[in-house]
Amino acid sequence: MAAAIKETNDPQSVHFFEGVEKLLEIWFTSRPCGTTEDPDTDKEKHDLRNIPRQKWESLLKIVRCEIISFCRNDQMDAYVLSESSMFVSKRRLILKTCGTTTPLQCLEPLLQLVEQYTGFEEVEDVFYSRKNYKKPELQISPHQAFEEEVALLDTFFDDGEAYCLGSVDSDCWYLYTLNRQKCSDIKREPDQTLEILMTNLDPEVMAIFTRDLSSSAAEATVKSGIEKLIPNMIIDDFLFEPCGYSMNGLSKSGAPELPDGCYMTIHITPEPDFSYVSFESNIPQASYTEVIRRVLDTFKPGKFVVTVFANKESVATEMPRELDQADNFTFGGDWLRHDVQYCRFKNYDLTCAFYSKFPS
Repeated sequence: MAAAIKETNDPQSVHFFEGVEKLLEIWFTSRPCGTTEDPDTDKEKHDLRNIPRQKWESLLKIVRCEIISFCRNDQMDAYVLSESSMFVSKRRLILKTCGTTTPLQCLEPLLQLVEQYTGFEEVEDVFYSRKNYKKPELQISPHQAFEEEVALLDTFFDDGEAYCLGSVDSDCWYLYTLNRQKCSDIKREPDQTLEILMTNLDPEVMAIFTRDLSSSAAEATVKSGIEKLIPNMIIDDFLFEPCGYSMNGLSKSGAPELPDGCYMTIHITPEPDFSYVSFESNIPQASYTEVIRRVLDTFKPGKFVVTVFANKESVATEMPRELDQADNFTFGGDWLRHDVQYCRFKNYDLTCAFYSKFPS
């Protein structure tokens, strides 16, 4: 993502930017378990989009980033940030930030804002995740170590659980979530998230996301083929100076291929020494193989991590089996799968797999 902000507090490096994002997703509910109130009784009040923009701007100052672009559809507000993205829908907030941002520092004021403007009475679900950093020593508390992040999250949530998937000695992926049983009398909506985290990227592809090769974000989007990854998306993109790229995509109303409420987001740090690309979407698919293949063909990474979250109502529940049965050529290239792990939570299933290119 945004290489526009240079982190130069490392005495050993003139210029470094941490592309790895911290991803915080929170679902809110207006119906505590055991009550008989209809959660949609006061539809106008129970909506995170009622929080005024200036309140979001103040909150993001705590996170150490700012809003630089905005788009919306009937289901979701999408913000491109100076460091990645934020999505706000009726009950869900997604805050994804890179660099030396501090998203967990905003939890207390965030919960206060939600109570003040929306009437939501409790947190239904929390997902906090990130890949391991390239230079953790540059992060700001509580983000230097996952143990410190977990300790802070535990002060807000008394039933959170923490996980580390992959190898702590090389590539790993951290997760904190609330593994609580949802009320059986509440209708649950299908939910799924695909995330692909890529490193060691092709220098020629990464050069597209510099001002030397692209004069605008729109040019970089077309030249790279990003607009073809998931068709029928409203694209809001931004090309940083001198390099770096972010985009949010929202499903177009009435598009037959995409249900309302679908999003896509991509963030690119193109510098060769620490190149990084993240792709994320919640499109419902029984199989993500073709989407993953298109993403890999677009960015040509040397290594990547893929995670798939799906609840019991989602069509993506078969993806763990598909990844387990995939061979080295499933994604259109010579890939070596180093590890694949599965977690079955009370409400979601998670698959996390690590890949690298075969040595040429």
